[in-house]
Amino acid sequence: MSTTRDHFPTDVAGLPEARASEPVELSDGDRFDLRIAPVAKRLGDATVRMLSYNGSIPGPALRVREGSEIVVDIENQGDMEATVHWHGLRLENRYDGTHETQTPMAVGERYSARVSFPDPGVYWYHPHIREDYGQEMGLYANVIVEPADPDYWPPAHRELALTLDDILLEDGKVAPFSRAETTYAAMGRFGDVLLVNGETDLSLEAKLGEVIRLYLTNTANTRVFKVALPGARMKLVGGDSGRVEHEEFVEDLILAPSERVVVDVLFQQAGDLVLEHHTPERVYPLAAIRVSDARAEPSLDEQFGALRTNPDMAAERERIAPYLDAEPDKSLAFLAEMDMEAPQGDAPSEYTCPMHPEVVSDQPGHCPDCGMKLLPAQLVAEAGGGHEGHDHHDHHEGHSHATADGIEWEDDMVDVNRLTTPSNMRWKLIDRDTGAENTAIEWRFRVGDRIKIRLLNEMAGDHPMHHPFHVHGAGRFLVLSRDGVTNPNLVWKDTVLVRAGETVDILLDVSNVGLWMAHCHIAEHHESGMMFSFEVTE
Repeated sequence: MSTTRDHFPTDVAGLPEARASEPVELSDGDRFDLRIAPVAKRLGDATVRMLSYNGSIPGPALRVREGSEIVVDIENQGDMEATVHWHGLRLENRYDGTHETQTPMAVGERYSARVSFPDPGVYWYHPHIREDYGQEMGLYANVIVEPADPDYWPPAHRELALTLDDILLEDGKVAPFSRAETTYAAMGRFGDVLLVNGETDLSLEAKLGEVIRLYLTNTANTRVFKVALPGARMKLVGGDSGRVEHEEFVEDLILAPSERVVVDVLFQQAGDLVLEHHTPERVYPLAAIRVSDARAEPSLDEQFGALRTNPDMAAERERIAPYLDAEPDKSLAFLAEMDMEAPQGDAPSEYTCPMHPEVVSDQPGHCPDCGMKLLPAQLVAEAGGGHEGHDHHDHHEGHSHATADGIEWEDDMVDVNRLTTPSNMRWKLIDRDTGAENTAIEWRFRVGDRIKIRLLNEMAGDHPMHHPFHVHGAGRFLVLSRDGVTNPNLVWKDTVLVRAGETVDILLDVSNVGLWMAHCHIAEHHESGMMFSFEVTE
């Protein structure tokens, strides 16, 4: 195995070939063995070293019943100490899978987690130490919690879980990771190869008239996906943690890192379709779908056309009414500080924006186009001036950093971004009531509290950018409003996308005792310190 003191290994010699993910059905009280270990994975023309759960990428998709509990016996044969975080699940705090709730497993060690599933929906599991490395290398997998109520979801012929991801390849290998520190800290590590269920060219089949329920999960480090399926009808039925208030037909779906969406798809015409990712500048193919002439039975056309309002979520609509106009209990700002000096400490004579090189100033400041801090022009030039000159990023050419809809759709400063680390790029969560930042934030709640939190993605920092804000299993929350506009369709959430410049109000229902994390789920931002923990008591 080739490795160095500074970087993680990349050699594939002697590694077993990665397998496709398989569903595993588990009953209440079952035990399940989960092993972290390296594999060789074919991605296009390259064979690369990745990490797997039980030899597959994604790992096994667990299917369990609402209200059940299992024991997962985990063995770490990976590259570094590890935990497994059960994302979105309201489980006992000591099994949350962070360094604050358990002693990390050293390589060769084991840990048993008791995992409970109180809520129907789609969840996932992944590392919580050096997420930027482990997730990029393939450590992610779904958990589908089947509802106890057989009528919870509308009728469908079958269900399919799809993970949406990307990976950055260089010279036929996964682009190197430093053991010592996280890189790409500014914008996160955008990949140049898109993956669905770990595959670059996934092919699926459907029947004419078939309704397939898709459980979509964004497992990427930083990329936001906008998913469309031209030629088929899509009906939004659920989100992170259960069903939506109002089912609705949609043309596309936006998923930030760690978000999930449940969508029913009706295939009304035979032929070849393509699941797509849309950005303002480009359409990326995600998966090919062949729809046969054979007709699915029984016909679900009539049921698919009905749009239900779900009574449990309608009741939540009534409950949140007093909170809509109330002042927030907590206000949390998102801000960046960037401190990148010219090479050799030379005094800069000019400053420029890596994403808008036409912006040049003889004084420090911020770009009038995107709000990013101007950097020494010599630094930008020596870093390559952004994305130019790198074939594997040719698909970024011509894209402007306009942050369309407040979202960074691509990395427009690849070479500068690679140089950013927690030492020169500080991402902050700031308690606007106390001024405390990141781990210094000290929130304390009690079980049964309903806390209105205002999330402020401020434009005053050195790098305005979207952030997917995730709250661990202390409870779950509802999005009340965005920029003062009441949310028209409620769904229980654990992650919310807060776009650049946006203000989002959420209502957190506190239900579980313990020490719980909250953080940005762009992996590089989290590893750069954009997180804090809060305590819940009885």
